[in-house]
Amino acid sequence: MADLFDTAPSEPTGREAPRPLADRLRPARLEEVMGQAHILGPEAPLGAMLKAGRLTSIVFWGPPGVGKTTIARLLADATDLAFVQISAIFTGVPELRKVFEAAKLRRQQGRGTLLFVDEIHRFNKAQQDGFLPHMEDGTIVLVGATTENPSFELNAALLSRAQVLTLHRLPPADLERLLQRAEKELGRALPLDGPAREALVEMADGDGRALLNLVEQVAGWDAPKKLDRAQLSARVTRRAAQYDKSGEAHYNLISALHKSVRGSDPDAALYWFARMLEGGEDPRFLARRITRMSVEDIGLADPQAQRLCLDAWETYERLGSPEGELALAEAVAYLALAPKSNAVYVAYKAARAAAKATGSEPPPKHILNAPTKLMKEQGYGAGYAYDHDAEDGFSGQNYFPDGMKRGIYYLPVERGYERELKKRVEYFAGLRGRRQGKE
Repeated sequence: MADLFDTAPSEPTGREAPRPLADRLRPARLEEVMGQAHILGPEAPLGAMLKAGRLTSIVFWGPPGVGKTTIARLLADATDLAFVQISAIFTGVPELRKVFEAAKLRRQQGRGTLLFVDEIHRFNKAQQDGFLPHMEDGTIVLVGATTENPSFELNAALLSRAQVLTLHRLPPADLERLLQRAEKELGRALPLDGPAREALVEMADGDGRALLNLVEQVAGWDAPKKLDRAQLSARVTRRAAQYDKSGEAHYNLISALHKSVRGSDPDAALYWFARMLEGGEDPRFLARRITRMSVEDIGLADPQAQRLCLDAWETYERLGSPEGELALAEAVAYLALAPKSNAVYVAYKAARAAAKATGSEPPPKHILNAPTKLMKEQGYGAGYAYDHDAEDGFSGQNYFPDGMKRGIYYLPVERGYERELKKRVEYFAGLRGRRQGKE
């Protein structure tokens, strides 16, 4: 898989097919790689490795088109290692054995091997384990590339023997520089006005290779005058946003949505909600998570929030997409602006912990029913005070197990409806203290 660009112009000769622009503009030196100074700088991980003259195994984690393959190739050049590239999609166990045998022969002849494995996360556990002995004895320096979170997709044993380096999406400034290099290589400027040029960079979505593919497409047009943003958008489509409904992007975006709601920012919450829908997320998943937010982060500070979310969910089920998604958007905005409280959530977790710690402690006998003579003889129900007969409709009796210190779990906050609930908690606590003091 080719990555990015090369600064040395190269024209096709003879009957060779023209090389793609991304291949012609591939960097020839590490210094020419854009957007990854955090790993390539003099004091950065790769810079330090090269300075020390010793390259260890690495896993490059980052989106497509940011230079993973190119950097691996240039690292091999810089350390005089043989560069061998395979893809986990097309390589099986027999092919891997051949690669390892060739690396062993090369090592016996005094030269090491940098084995670049594209899409390394697609190898299963057994295949990943197969790399370990060859990494440990120095037969290969493994450089893997993945677009998926290595902590989810790669074995712990492999990760413990490799350094994970994260590559970033290319920022607009670097994409503009790349666009200028491409125009220099082509020998002409693209037929785009300023806003259209900005739109082209936006369409690449941080992917250098995608930008160069778009440049080749635009360069082939016979445009009598510069095109504006609308004309460009009519001819080309934006690169699909990176989103995997079962991968890290899924979890990152739902986390962003949840935290935006919790942070009372309706604009950010609606943005991440829209990002997930644009990525193809199932609106039913979003409906479930939005409802969860209402019980976890709003709670009794706004008791109607949960009902509103359930109504939005039902509305979506009745209307379907895209109309029903508006009901979910309304729920997102409402939750973001609702008063927040996790007091019940915290109380629930504390009560669960106390229940686990106290094991099988029975309720006090005075609150147990006594349907049989034997149970009455055992004292079941003896001394129970019927609250409706008590002053203020409140007896103040103990309802925790005998001998267990009274737990205090629910602490309402001074926000929304929980202000009123806080007053009630304090009211009953005061009554309980006075009633139990009279006993």
